[in-house]
Amino acid sequence: MKKSKYLFVGITFLLSFGCALFVAMKVFPNNPFSQTKTQGETTLTNKIQDGDLIFQTSESSQCEAVRIATNSKFSHCGIIYKINGNWFVFEAVQPVKLTRLEEWINHGKDHKYLIKRLKNADIVLNPATLQKMKDYSQRFMGKEYDAYFDWSDTRIYCSELIWKIYKNGAGIELSKLKQLKDFNLTDARVKKVLKERYGNDIPLEEKVVAPSDLVDSDLLKTVIDTY
Repeated sequence: MKKSKYLFVGITFLLSFGCALFVAMKVFPNNPFSQTKTQGETTLTNKIQDGDLIFQTSESSQCEAVRIATNSKFSHCGIIYKINGNWFVFEAVQPVKLTRLEEWINHGKDHKYLIKRLKNADIVLNPATLQKMKDYSQRFMGKEYDAYFDWSDTRIYCSELIWKIYKNGAGIELSKLKQLKDFNLTDARVKKVLKERYGNDIPLEEKVVAPSDLVDSDLLKTVIDTY
């Protein structure tokens, strides 16, 4: 008799616990007993990797000229680094600096962005190579932004920064270098910016790499595109 009583109590407990667990999983979808993936597991930081490239559309007059000259919506870019567990974008603005990833995204038009990655990143961007890239990046920290697109390291602009880090830190040329004359310089808005920067002495032979050149690189694949 006692055995039947204990068995009944046990079954009642299990049924009650099961109902409570079911309710908890419905009301609290992040309940640790649930085996389904939660929204937090598909956030941006779960998808990105050290060394990814990130692009956005900026809205200054110079950025507008860059978009027109390169026939691309992208006018600014940076390289994503994970440092002490936090995500940053190393970017060439005034001055060259590390910017929190969320803050960087918020600076772009409509908060939209594109993230690209080396197709063979899992092989090439090992911890030693990534550290070499970060060490090389240190030489640019705090440098002035280069509004004249000069290829020297005295000042530096965004796509030049990325190109040089990959070239000198990882031994990879993300794209072929162009000359300033290779871009569309005939638009009135582009001419205005060139006139402001150079007067009548435009350095048409200067080596240049644009954000669009990196976006179009055959070495990269798209990771996230919010456009």
